[in-house]
Amino acid sequence: MRTIALLTVSNIFMTIAWYGHLRFKDKPLWIVIIASWLIAFIEYCFMVPANRWGHGTFTAAQLKTIQEVITLVVFAVFSVVYLKEEFKWNYLVGFALIILAVFFIFKKW
Repeated sequence: MRTIALLTVSNIFMTIAWYGHLRFKDKPLWIVIIASWLIAFIEYCFMVPANRWGHGTFTAAQLKTIQEVITLVVFAVFSVVYLKEEFKWNYLVGFALIILAVFFIFKKW
């Protein structure tokens, strides 16, 4: 659970760093680049330990898969709540297909 919690916090900061500036298009690009970079530093402070401590319990492919699923969930919430964008049915279908990918990556063959 520690790995998943750290990955979740990391992805919250990553989403803010990458997309938070979209509501501030009036600000100069160099300012949002620096602000995003500073926020991304905080993201790395959670991501690196999550991967370090999680590797061994999870394979690298499993860690990346967990991270991508968390990223999509965090981004979906962020885009609806912060960016006020509509969540469309085809996004849900795409997420369902990703869940199918998770099944295959975690399945013990």
